[in-house]
Amino acid sequence: MEKETEQELIKKMIGFQKEEITSSIIYRKLAVKEKDIHNREILQRIAEDESRHYATLRGYTHQDVSPNRFEICFYVWLVRLLGVTFAVRRLELGEKETSGVYSQYPSMEHFAEMARDEQHHEEKLIEMIDEERLQYMGSVVLGLNDALVEFTGALAGFTLALNDTKLIALTGITGIAAALSMASSEYLSTKSEKTHNKRPVKAAIYTGIAYIITVVALVGPFILLSSPVLALCIMLVMALLIIAFFNYYYDIARNESFKRRFTEMAVLSFSVAGISFLIGYLLKTVTGVGG
Repeated sequence: MEKETEQELIKKMIGFQKEEITSSIIYRKLAVKEKDIHNREILQRIAEDESRHYATLRGYTHQDVSPNRFEICFYVWLVRLLGVTFAVRRLELGEKETSGVYSQYPSMEHFAEMARDEQHHEEKLIEMIDEERLQYMGSVVLGLNDALVEFTGALAGFTLALNDTKLIALTGITGIAAALSMASSEYLSTKSEKTHNKRPVKAAIYTGIAYIITVVALVGPFILLSSPVLALCIMLVMALLIIAFFNYYYDIARNESFKRRFTEMAVLSFSVAGISFLIGYLLKTVTGVGG
């Protein structure tokens, strides 16, 4: 029985080794891509800690372990797509889990030390990040939320009022004008704030792009499908997915409640869509437009 327990512990240690060497390589790659010198130094230090943990564990297992190549590639692409903040915060979640596992072995001195290191990583990671795109998160929220509320409502209303997907899709043209309007408003708003962290032009660009991407995603089903009701259903699913993805990103990058923000945005968008749908029904009933 003791031999089996020892074998199980060795097996766990080999799993820890794989995690540590994988994390070390990921942090090194993130450090290479990081432009901020302060952030880069912290990432390099954490990578060295992870390498030391791997060496410590190897002293117990006497085995070399290969890193998880898929996970390394995943995080490299994650940085390219969503930024270093999101990638590092997501890694941090793994650090918390690893710290919890190490702390389960208080009698093993090295494990207790590694648990403290992992906790130190968490604190450092929270302090270190200062990514430009997160400074403009408010601008993205403005464009995204306004487009979701305005176009889920408009498209829902037009679905019954017009009953023609091509005509409904033409409302997407107004999205360009609306995006330019929102971008202009954000430019003036940011400029009046006189903040050194945000540039008015960039804030306007973030708002406009977020608005246009959302409009394209919502109008897309009406362009591709002939059934207005089916297009409406898919549009609502798209809206829900956009809200879910954005709030998942926000939850990880900003460490805020996913459930609260997701519920708030979803209820607001779908409430407006429901009201607009009823208005469209009443207009259709009164005027007879759309057959």
